[in-house]
Amino acid sequence: MPIPARPHGPTSAYVHIPFCRRRCFYCDFPISVIGNRQRGETSGTISLYVERLCEEIRATSPLGPALTTVFFGGGTPSLLSVPQLDQILSTLEQQFGLAADAEISMEMDPGTFDLAHIQSYCALGVNRISLGVQAFDDGLLEQCGRFHRLADVHRAVDAMHRSMVPSWSLDLISGLPHQTLAHWQGALESAIATQPHHLSIYDLTIEPQTPFGKQYQPGEQPLPTETATVDMYRLAQQTLTAAGYDHYEISNYAKPGHQCRHNRTYWENRPFYGFGMGATSYTQGQRVARPRTQQDYGQWVERYRHSGGVLDAPTLPTNERLTDGLMVGLRLAEGIELLPLIDSFGSQFTTMLKTHLSPYLSSGQAVLEDNRLRLSDPDGFLISNTVIADLFNGLEQLMES
Repeated sequence: MPIPARPHGPTSAYVHIPFCRRRCFYCDFPISVIGNRQRGETSGTISLYVERLCEEIRATSPLGPALTTVFFGGGTPSLLSVPQLDQILSTLEQQFGLAADAEISMEMDPGTFDLAHIQSYCALGVNRISLGVQAFDDGLLEQCGRFHRLADVHRAVDAMHRSMVPSWSLDLISGLPHQTLAHWQGALESAIATQPHHLSIYDLTIEPQTPFGKQYQPGEQPLPTETATVDMYRLAQQTLTAAGYDHYEISNYAKPGHQCRHNRTYWENRPFYGFGMGATSYTQGQRVARPRTQQDYGQWVERYRHSGGVLDAPTLPTNERLTDGLMVGLRLAEGIELLPLIDSFGSQFTTMLKTHLSPYLSSGQAVLEDNRLRLSDPDGFLISNTVIADLFNGLEQLMES
């Protein structure tokens, strides 16, 4: 029997499914490449991983009420067979419980599923799908190392509509090699035409150990310039908000009632379980990252089980948790509530805030009102990293004084 849950613990769980048919050229996520022909029904590697994953889940004591959100990320969760997804969801429900209105999200890549898969996943409880389109151009998809092509996107979108899934999101990447503002305008228009409930717009990040990281330097051809990527961000904000999407987070847009409840757990700095290779959990003030390879993760699960589900990690200091909340909270359009920070640091915090934010407040890029701090859209969002760095410097000075 599961241990009785505590009333104010985590109610969200991230589940990492690390398998991909190939590794995209920009990707540094913890994944395992299984080739173009394998999927959950035929892969012993995936079956073994699902068993280990469920062992980790069963070894974890409930710390809160029933789960209200579950997010299957990857990797490519749509490579799971229906019985494998059922096994994982059943294990989660047995160990933690699932709220009747739980949001259960699943990332899916075009070309890895059909209508029957969606219908079967939804019958198990999946009610939100995130479709990794990334581009509406075969040339750009090929340059990124993506497995799918535009024809797969059209089939996947048709399956979304025919399945009547309650909520689905579409991902796009800006700032790709050889991508122009005209390309980007076309991608945004194509995305809107598919009528998703939600859109995630990510600017390409060049990671050092990826093929892109070894081939390109940020801001140098054939990558767009920084000015061009800023123009792409502004164009997305103008185009999507005009189409009725609320820009509720730096990279995310939603129709009313379709914000991602699970991701808000992160942005609101609330605790969450993390399961699977490379996943990070944040429970009882501890952030714990699982190993990033299959072998190391398998060994970690064995140690974890034999320890009785003990996560060996230091508890984050209160000040660090507060600054983490500041960093992620400023990604949201509504910003952050300042009273917890004022309670922690005293009146000096307000003085520091006004001093370090003075230029941003004057320009309107930051807004301070009713004990809340937020960044303006799009100008404030565009300099979020700079604002956050300045605030960190101010907080460090406060903590040292």
